[in-house]
Amino acid sequence: MKLQRAMIFAAGRGERMRPLTDATAKPLLEVGGKRLIEWHLQKLGAAGIRRVVINTSWRAGQFPAALGDGSRWNLEIDYIDEGPVALETGGGMLNALDRLGGEPFLLVNGDIWIDMDFAHLAHAPDSLAHLVMVANPAHVAHGDFALESDGHLIDSGPARLTYSGVGVYRAALFDDWRTALHGHAGAAETPARFPLAPLLRAAMRRHQVSGEFFAGDWVDVGTPQRLAELDRRLHNP
Repeated sequence: MKLQRAMIFAAGRGERMRPLTDATAKPLLEVGGKRLIEWHLQKLGAAGIRRVVINTSWRAGQFPAALGDGSRWNLEIDYIDEGPVALETGGGMLNALDRLGGEPFLLVNGDIWIDMDFAHLAHAPDSLAHLVMVANPAHVAHGDFALESDGHLIDSGPARLTYSGVGVYRAALFDDWRTALHGHAGAAETPARFPLAPLLRAAMRRHQVSGEFFAGDWVDVGTPQRLAELDRRLHNP
C-alpha cells in the first residue's frame, strides 16, 4: 500500500530553544533559508504524500499564516490545534487518527532535520510501526531502542540506536492503548495526554515494531547552538 498521508508533530513548547521559541513556534524557526517544517513539507510532497496533518499548540496561529493550505508543496494541510497544553506524542497522534483516514501514515517530528528521501518510506510495512533509527548523537549517549538482525526493534540491547523522529505507523498501534499505559494519569483526561513510547515498547514485546538504520545526515535541532551549527552547514555545503 502506497502511503498518501503524513503527520508532523509541531505542538511542543520548545523549552530548550528559548528565547528563540518565546516568539516563534519551534518548527517555524529558519535554518538554511527555510523554516524547519518546510524542509519536511517539501520532501513529503516530492514523495507523493497528498495530505499532511500538523498538530499545534504553542503559537498555533502562526502555522496557517506561515504555511497556508500546503498547495505550494502539492499538499493539503490539515491543522489540529490542541489548545494551550499539548497532548504529548501519543495523545497527539491518537487525537489525529480520524484525520489520517485509518490507513498507515508517515510521521515526522517537526524539530528535526534529516537528509532523507521520504519516498523510501512510501510503502506501508507489515509491522504496527516502522522506525528510522540513527547513530547516537553526543547528547543521547545510550540511545532508545536496539535493532535486531531480522529488522525488529527491541527495548533493550547491547547496541541501542536513537529514534530519528521519522517512522511509518498504523492506527492499530492504539488498539487497547490504555492497557499499555499502565494507569498513566493523562490517559484519563479528555482528550488523552500521554507519550508514545509506552505503546511502542508494548508492541516491541509482541515483535510488532520494525526498524531500519539511516546513515545519512540527521540533526535533532533541540538547542539554539545546534540550530546555528546546522544553519552554517546548509549555507556552506
